[in-house]
Formats: sequence, C-alpha cells, structure tokens
Amino acid sequence: MTYKTFRGFTLVELLVVIAIIAILVGLLLPAVQSAREASRRMQCQNNLKQMGLAVLNFESSQRVFPASGWTRAGPGNPNGKYVGWRTIVLPYLEQGNVQSLYQPSLHWWQGTNLAVASIPIPVFLCPSVPTQAPVMSAVEKPPRPALVFSNPLGRTDYEAILGVQPASVDPVLYNATNRFSVMHRNSQNAFQSITDGSSQTVMILEAGGRPSVYRRGRYRSDLTNEQGIGWVDGEGAFSLDGASSDGQREGCTPANGCNVAINSKNDNEPYSFHIGGTMCLFADGHVQFVNQELSLATMAAICTRAAGEVVDTPGL
Repeated sequence: MTYKTFRGFTLVELLVVIAIIAILVGLLLPAVQSAREASRRMQCQNNLKQMGLAVLNFESSQRVFPASGWTRAGPGNPNGKYVGWRTIVLPYLEQGNVQSLYQPSLHWWQGTNLAVASIPIPVFLCPSVPTQAPVMSAVEKPPRPALVFSNPLGRTDYEAILGVQPASVDPVLYNATNRFSVMHRNSQNAFQSITDGSSQTVMILEAGGRPSVYRRGRYRSDLTNEQGIGWVDGEGAFSLDGASSDGQREGCTPANGCNVAINSKNDNEPYSFHIGGTMCLFADGHVQFVNQELSLATMAAICTRAAGEVVDTPGL
C-alpha cells in the first residue's frame, strides 16, 4: 500500500505570511483613513456651502445679511428677543418645519424653544469632529440663567465671525468702526458695506467641538465654555483674538506670543478637526480651506469687511 504525504506550512513560513499581511494592512490603513477624511472634509465644505446659500437667500429677501445674534428687534426678529442667525435661516435650509415649532415671541432658552433646540440639524455638524458628550446644561450668561436641559441640545460646529479685537491684533489698524465682519451682534449690513470685497471677507467658519474645550487637538475636561452650546445659541459668535501656539492663552497680542489664528483653541477662536487648516465661508458664498499656518494679520484682514487691508497671499 502506498501512502501519500502532505507537506503543510512550517511555523516560520506561517510567521512570514502573517508579517506580510501585517505590512500590507499597515500600508493600506493610512490610505483608507485619508480617503475617509477627504470624504468628511468634502461633507463639511458642502455644509458651509448650504449655509452660504441660506444666508444669501436671507439677504436677497431682507436686503441685509442676518446678524450673528439679535438682542433687539431687527430683520427676521420683529419681537426683539434673543435669537441667533441659524434659527432665522432655517427655512432657507429646508428646515421650515423645525422653525415653525419655534416661538419667536420668547427668548431661545424659554418655553418650548428648548424642545425645538434639541432637534439635531445635520448641516450644522462637521463629520470630522469626534463624538461629543450630550449637552445637558449651560452655565449662566446674563440675561440667560443657568440651564439644565431635559433633552440634549442639538450641537453646531460652525459660527459667524464677528470681526477682530483691535487691542489683541492691531490697535493701530483696527478700531470700533472698522473691526467688524459681515454678521455681528444686531447688525444690518448690506452687500454695499463689504468694501473689502465679498470674496475676501469671511462670514462663517468652523468652531468645532464646542461647548467642549479643546487645546491643540486635546480635549480638556477641566475647562468649560459658556458659548456655542447648541445651534439655537444666539450668543456663540466670537471675534478673532489670536492665541498662543499651545492654546493656553488668548488675545495677549502677537508681540507677547498670541500670534496663532487657526486651530490652537476651540473656545471662541477658529478651530477644526481637519488636518492643516479650517473651512471658511466667504460673503460671496464660496467655501475655502484656509491653511492653519496663515498669519494672524492675514486672517484678521479677511475677517473684516471694511478695514481696507491688502491681502497679499494668493489663494490663502
């Protein structure tokens, strides 16, 4: 009788195969992650594009851009209550059903408005932002009292930029008259007021992860933020101050080390979870990825609408 012998893999051969597979996976994984981030970044860009169309449609209807937040009567806020720009432009984002539930006769934190505010609006969320803890409370910010929510507020990763803080950036160039962008508190700015050019003026940008606090990509559970607590928040807009490279200081002037414009700290400075920069929506409706190495002076120049600066960085 003849017996056949079958030769299997030796242990060494098996280890070699496993090592080759591990190397291939190691080479493939960064490519997959890069492709996923590219997709997330494209979705973020599309979100801002939709917001741009909504704001421009509001401007077409009212002949002025929406204010970042109202504390008195104005276009889209006839009752003079505290209300933010996102609530006002909901109909232009195909979210008219949500706005119909909102009571404009009340401040955003009163009555059933908080129930409306718990409705998540996907266009206000950047997919690159890590999963966040539910927003179940807010510290006092007069006239708003301290709040505890029955349902978590719907978050937002985008905010209007008010302009720049002169004392923090350049007190010679900027003053109380020329420091503002397109959308600021109680503003009623028309296209004609953007003398620096609508394609050179940022009006909305990323402020990802709020109200959680991040410093250079690190979550800080020991810090709290009173602004940007949800899409309904009408007091979350901020001015550009400039931050230190480690994100620990803000507004200490460029001469004292606060010369970083983007991605240093997320509590009330431009911040994204994209690698290398942040998405910005300009007043003409176009969206652009702005490099985080952009100088504070250049970022300040594109965050004002009528200061007369010369932006000398093609394509930013």
